[in-house]
Amino acid sequence: MRIKMTPIELYIHIPFCVKKCLYCDFLSGVFDEKMQRRYVAALCTEIKYAASTHPGCIVSTIYVGGGTPSWLSEDLMDAIITTVKSCFKLDPLAEISVECNPGTLSSEKLNVYRSIGINRLSIGLQSANDDELKELGRIHDYNRFLHTFDLVRKAGFDNVNVDIMTGLPHQTIEKLDRTLNAVTMLRPEHISAYSLIIEKGTPFYEKYKFDAVKQQAGMETEDLPTDVLSYRLYKHTMDFLESKGYKRYEISNYARNGKICRHNVGYWDRVPYLGLGLGAASLFGNMRTSNVRDIYKYIETSEALEKGITLDCELSSPYFESEEIISKKDAMAEFMFLGLRKIDGIARADFYQMFDIDIEAIYGPVITALRNQGFMDAKEGRLFLTDIGIDVSNQVLSKFLLD
Repeated sequence: MRIKMTPIELYIHIPFCVKKCLYCDFLSGVFDEKMQRRYVAALCTEIKYAASTHPGCIVSTIYVGGGTPSWLSEDLMDAIITTVKSCFKLDPLAEISVECNPGTLSSEKLNVYRSIGINRLSIGLQSANDDELKELGRIHDYNRFLHTFDLVRKAGFDNVNVDIMTGLPHQTIEKLDRTLNAVTMLRPEHISAYSLIIEKGTPFYEKYKFDAVKQQAGMETEDLPTDVLSYRLYKHTMDFLESKGYKRYEISNYARNGKICRHNVGYWDRVPYLGLGLGAASLFGNMRTSNVRDIYKYIETSEALEKGITLDCELSSPYFESEEIISKKDAMAEFMFLGLRKIDGIARADFYQMFDIDIEAIYGPVITALRNQGFMDAKEGRLFLTDIGIDVSNQVLSKFLLD
């Protein structure tokens, strides 16, 4: 008798950077090699623990993010992926992605990546203009990115993403064009184009917080693009990339030849995922959890488990810092928020399969109103945002909150 296995995704967090970027609010920092090795050993222990508590699962994608995962030495990355493969059942066609920064890869490291099954890389360029890279606090210049991209191609990787950013301080259409031209000439399979967000707790927030408020209010700004220019930069990016054969399949993501990021699509489709590592979040069934954010506590937890010490914990895992039961209403809202980020939207049949109720029974009046306003449309059993709806997606998606 064939046992049906539950498809899941794995996110693995590597909280190490060469240097913290000035705009970044991710859980990451600068640590020495000794701490990196202790952390990876702890991470491998958590991988084993998670596999033992989630039997009957098959891993469809693995995404190693950070931080800068490529800053790890190749033997540590080998240890992580090898541990996953020894503990979980992997889909033979699993997508295994690693985030990389220019200047942190070598031919030797890339050869190891290939040998252990990593088949997709995401390179953080952000800009092809050196003055913008310096302003962002990046560790590389454009030439170093070119060298890294060349190494990646020579190593045989044929599924590569490049990250770029819009809405940067003093960015113009002309400067953005240089980045867009530079990237598309290289023909990566995937491009992620994100707008800069000024996050609290970052050096950028202290420097640009007043400008950010002016931008949101539609006022004239000093350093950041105005809201009108930000919109022009966003639209110009979309038009340019689509003219070069990159199909937008999500608000900020473009792919050619069908090379979408399967891991991200899984997030938007609410595929169950396990987050492994410091501060990593998981969604499994109707439970959302987050791991501890203190690196020393995280390592101490793994070291205690390795010694066979029974840990007292109020939550269902000694690694968790929080856990919550997601109500059916919240799950429905999430289904809409995430699914409508995709250009092809959501399927009515998927909503019914997940919640055992027709979507119109819950959102009928909202859907009708949005369609009448031109923000939403329907075709072949799917609901999706129109171009105008995507432009004001934050306001549109808020309509799907349930009391």
